[in-house]
Amino acid sequence: MKWIRFTIDTTTEAEDLISDMLLELGIEGIEVEDNIPLSEADTKAMFVDILPELPPDEGLAKVSFYLEPEQYSEELLAKVAEGLEELRIFVNVGRGTISRSETEDKDWINNWKQYFKPFVVDDILIKPTWETVGEEHKDKLVVQIDPGTAFGTGMHETTQLCIKQLRKYVNPETKILDLGTGSGILSIIALKLGAKYAVGTDLDPNAICAANENMASNDIDAAQFKVHIGNVIDDEKLREEIGLNEYDVVVANILADIIIPMQKIVHLFLKPGAVFISSGIINMKEQAVVDAISANENLEIIGTEYQGEWVSVIARRK
Repeated sequence: MKWIRFTIDTTTEAEDLISDMLLELGIEGIEVEDNIPLSEADTKAMFVDILPELPPDEGLAKVSFYLEPEQYSEELLAKVAEGLEELRIFVNVGRGTISRSETEDKDWINNWKQYFKPFVVDDILIKPTWETVGEEHKDKLVVQIDPGTAFGTGMHETTQLCIKQLRKYVNPETKILDLGTGSGILSIIALKLGAKYAVGTDLDPNAICAANENMASNDIDAAQFKVHIGNVIDDEKLREEIGLNEYDVVVANILADIIIPMQKIVHLFLKPGAVFISSGIINMKEQAVVDAISANENLEIIGTEYQGEWVSVIARRK
């Protein structure tokens, strides 16, 4: 089945009001495109490794809505056009033209699965839950991940850099803190490597469900892992709840712009001599992260690792 797509050329000023108008008409499939820069809060909540550079914001936007063929009618389209004209009284709608196209009916929730195939990091096989283990991988440590649509699979270079460091530093006595746990992949690997206990933090409440489901898929005892929702940089109460001076390894595979302020408080979680593994750092921001960590008198940098354009900086608590 094909969907009918209608696109309204408008302004950023009007995009919210137009979206509300479409919802009031019973149209639920709505997409907004603009070049408005993300706020600091939005940036912190993004689960990506680096944000794309947007063209200049010229105040223009596109609001698209999708209809099944049986939903479409000339009457409904006339109501949309009428709604746009009414909004012109209150806001600059811009051109306000409506164009039509068709798009294939795709399973957007599951379509990404075709790109997630088993892969190996050192002697660790990371695979989606729906794939079987081939004979050639029977001798490897197997980690099963079903990341959903919002969390990492482990395929990105930044995650692989962290995995290789966990290989070095995890032992049967290790307590690990995973800042920005997402799918829970780094905590799962640490526990499968023999770590004693893992704690994760994330900004997205859905991380609790995603990480716990992945723990179950890997036969990890729920008592070995707990996720806290919140921002450790700003929330002193959350830091105390997680536990201070308790961890042998803290890992943060996030963004350089978050690691830089995070270094001011990350030592609070570490035991003396414990290790902080940071990743998600594009090479052009390596020096800024190194300078920030070096400025913390409680930390000393003990190494940097590289893969592609990405960098992992490893520090130890003095």
